[in-house]
Amino acid sequence: MNVKWFPTDPEESSRESINQWIQENPNEKVQEYTEPSRSLTLGEDGVMEGTIFGDDFFQLMVCINMIHISPWTSTVGLMRFANEKLIVGGALYCYGPYKVGGTAVESNLNFDQSLKSRDPSWGLRNLEEVVKLAEENGLRLERKIEMPANNLSLIFQKL
Repeated sequence: MNVKWFPTDPEESSRESINQWIQENPNEKVQEYTEPSRSLTLGEDGVMEGTIFGDDFFQLMVCINMIHISPWTSTVGLMRFANEKLIVGGALYCYGPYKVGGTAVESNLNFDQSLKSRDPSWGLRNLEEVVKLAEENGLRLERKIEMPANNLSLIFQKL
């Protein structure tokens, strides 16, 4: 198997938790195919600080529950980073809650307000704006999958 997982997080405590989980996992494959967690902060220009992957390119990038719990500039950075680092035909998988057509189910709207009360730059993003940003960065939405708890899985492909 030619797979390597590179977990990233801007928060040191989260990285420590990830690394502890890797070390304590009884499955040898987890340890074999998972690198230690790395620091990565995304902004409008892509990677603002943290791990730079140099000449490495990826077939798949996974972003779970980040887009709504970070400033919009982080989503801009994610799309730019995906454009720079995915191979042609590679995929960006994004999971989380979104608004569609500017609205969502009541529980997600309540969650949106809760996020914004903690940090005004956070909140559920409009799916259409995320897709437009992806397209501006050489990615096309290939598939939208409805998930439990009113979340979506979005699969973008690099053109």
